[in-house]
Amino acid sequence: MNRKMNDNGTYDCDNYNCPVETTLKMIGGKYKALILWHLLDGTLRFGQLSRMIHRAAPKVLTGQLRELEEANLIIRTVYPVVPPKVEYKLSETGKSIRPILEAMFTWGSDYLEQNGKTADCPMVPDNQ
Repeated sequence: MNRKMNDNGTYDCDNYNCPVETTLKMIGGKYKALILWHLLDGTLRFGQLSRMIHRAAPKVLTGQLRELEEANLIIRTVYPVVPPKVEYKLSETGKSIRPILEAMFTWGSDYLEQNGKTADCPMVPDNQ
């Protein structure tokens, strides 16, 4: 790995094509990783995602979905019906992020356990 340190002792990724920074820009939002996680199992509608990520205000969830769509990680399909029907699913690029999300889940679960806590959220299979 060839990294150049700045004069102040930090690394500057702004002037480089940094893989870690690129990944974080794509999935590093308040709810982006959770959205992607829930879409691993298939297509979901906005209401379903909203119930799964109940802490996300609709406006914030919509913004996160738009950013994921712009990053080509999800595909948004609008059906011409009344009321409007909108579905979200992972693109091929989005599907390729599965190992990263699974590694994050495993690491987080291990961290919680090491700190005397139990993973207790909708992402844990026993809690669904």
